[in-house]
Amino acid sequence: MTASISTPSAPKLLIVEDDRELGPMLSGLFASEGYAVDLAADGQQGLHLGLSRPYQVMVVDRRLPGIDGLELLGRLRRRAVTARVLILTALGDHHERVRGLDGGADDYLVKPFHIDELVARVRALTRRFAEEAKQLPIGTGRLDVELHQVELVDGSAVQLSPREFDLLLTLALRPRSVHSRAHLRARVFADTSAESLVDTYVYYLRRKLGREAVLTVHGYGYQIGTL
Repeated sequence: MTASISTPSAPKLLIVEDDRELGPMLSGLFASEGYAVDLAADGQQGLHLGLSRPYQVMVVDRRLPGIDGLELLGRLRRRAVTARVLILTALGDHHERVRGLDGGADDYLVKPFHIDELVARVRALTRRFAEEAKQLPIGTGRLDVELHQVELVDGSAVQLSPREFDLLLTLALRPRSVHSRAHLRARVFADTSAESLVDTYVYYLRRKLGREAVLTVHGYGYQIGTL
């Protein structure tokens, strides 16, 4: 098993691949894309990691030693693991795709594949997981989407106003992205043309959550930070 060194808010990815060249290559690729990556070389290790650690996305080879990829997926789903799963396989038959999707997979990619397509599909699954999650990680804290509050590591909660929540949610949904002031104004403050309102609410969030909650990327805009 290998793990990447990444930021606290990096999306967590599990790769279950027994190919000794492909597995480490994919692990390094997604680590460079900003993911916190664990690599399992067989189905048994993949099951252990999938049940013991929280992942947003898993990339699972169809044919694995120990536990087959579809059996692994079935066991994870029966234990209520909600990570988005992409199946990698050399079996491109239509019926195999149907089996994989019916078995709980969210996407299916046939080998050989283009690396940029795999990265794009995993990125899309990461967004889906985040958009459907009830809580989003922000460093050591979490944004509760239902209660519109931030839960800090000490157990305390900070309530947000509707505009503060919408701004923080927009940033948290795409933690690796830098959002321009124009984009945030259009997304969160569509009823005004004043981009300065973005700066005002960034100030409000920092006053409530600390200066590192929202990062300024000079010349570009804002990015989610840490708590």
